[in-house]
Amino acid sequence: MAKQKKTPRPKAQTPKGFRDYFGAEVVERAAMLEAIARVYHHYGFDALDSSAVETVEALGKFLPDVERPNAGVFAWQEDEGEKPGDWLALRYDLTAPLARVYAQHKEDLPTPYRRYAMGPVWRNEKPGPGRFRQFYQCDADTVGAPSVAADAEICAMLADCLETVGIARGDYVVRVNNRKVLNGVLEIMGLDDQGQRDAVLRTIDKFDKVGSDGVRQLLGKGRLDASGAYIDGVGLTETQAEPVIAFLTSKGADAAETLANLRRAVEGSAIGAEGVDELEEIAALVAAQGYGQDRLEIDPSVVRGLGYYTGPVFEAELTFDILDEDGNKRQFGSVAGGGRYDDLVKRFTGQAVPATGVSIGVDRLLAALRAQGRAGADAVGPVVVTVMDRARMADYQAMVGELRAAGIRAEVYLGNPKNFGNQLKYADKRRSPIAIIEGADEQAAGMVQIKDLVLGAQIAESATLEEWKERPSQFEVPRADMVAKVREILSGTASE
Repeated sequence: MAKQKKTPRPKAQTPKGFRDYFGAEVVERAAMLEAIARVYHHYGFDALDSSAVETVEALGKFLPDVERPNAGVFAWQEDEGEKPGDWLALRYDLTAPLARVYAQHKEDLPTPYRRYAMGPVWRNEKPGPGRFRQFYQCDADTVGAPSVAADAEICAMLADCLETVGIARGDYVVRVNNRKVLNGVLEIMGLDDQGQRDAVLRTIDKFDKVGSDGVRQLLGKGRLDASGAYIDGVGLTETQAEPVIAFLTSKGADAAETLANLRRAVEGSAIGAEGVDELEEIAALVAAQGYGQDRLEIDPSVVRGLGYYTGPVFEAELTFDILDEDGNKRQFGSVAGGGRYDDLVKRFTGQAVPATGVSIGVDRLLAALRAQGRAGADAVGPVVVTVMDRARMADYQAMVGELRAAGIRAEVYLGNPKNFGNQLKYADKRRSPIAIIEGADEQAAGMVQIKDLVLGAQIAESATLEEWKERPSQFEVPRADMVAKVREILSGTASE
């Protein structure tokens, strides 16, 4: 009889491009989401929790094909017997689902519809350092408002969100540009071929990496990249390329100078002039609310996303320095972006519906706060009530019940209580500030032992014998005073 093969055990590892989040990380993210939600709510936006699964058709950006229907998304086809079912996919952002929701429920929703949404999104893309296939987004959008006052409001709200979560004024700037200005530039260039216009857009999108000289080369014959490989250019003449360079380098000393430079760059284009007018209005509206150029600035170098947006586009950039992996200083960079996208809902309704919104990258924002030492501190664990006698579990549960009723996070040790040292090791691993001990002797005397684990660790690390005697880390108190003593220790005012 052949020997039966054992079923191999599954590997205990996360899939590539995903990660697990524990304790403090989850709490920090939840606190940040709550803080941002308060700002969104304060501005009059309502919460929306839409489905994490959409039809691929509704998502729109990634349409199914025969060979790879899930390009860019995690997709699968429903099994409906003989007839092929719909292709479904996990949402890749929170904006495409909003367009579907608005088109589906527009008769029941107010216009404009102002909503915010928070949650995970999934992208079937190649992962890399700090780039995961699942991450959180935190969006706010206004659908049905054609006025750029809606865009100005989003910019002001974005600044408020950054300051609310702990980014200091002076450590960030909200930068604003406008796709219509770029359209004016393309019009002046006289590019009628859509393929050539798209190539120019892709080249402009590389501005933050290669600079104006690199863009000029890529618009022309091409350039050598950092690896030595030659990148073919768009093939424009220097005269054709010059309006793009003038657009990208229009930023002046203040908003007035920048706007004047942009007007010269799009002179002769009606759509370009309209875009400059919108930027001027946004600058005036945010200034009227008290948001100066230290918080929001007109910046033509904001080019990421210009191929997607139809009007104003904005980006929140953190301006403080951090050290990269090689120990070199660099600015942290963008943590949020958004803009006007008037064509997205049209896919469902056939009619253009104005919309504008912003998406905050919560994980990047948390990383920024950690880089500044404003997040990532060790989380404090619960008070641990140790178990000295298995038969007295009800007594220990009564203790933990009193602590919880007093608003103190607490738990009873539920492992094997035979080895008391293991209970203290458990409390240490949980980063517990206090352990409570009540053995038979303490119970008979109506007392409990309260061990200050934080102070105990400090004393054990550096204190002399005399200091150890002067600063006891364990207190014996009447059982009735247990909650009061725990409160005293947690507040940092404990004394002998």
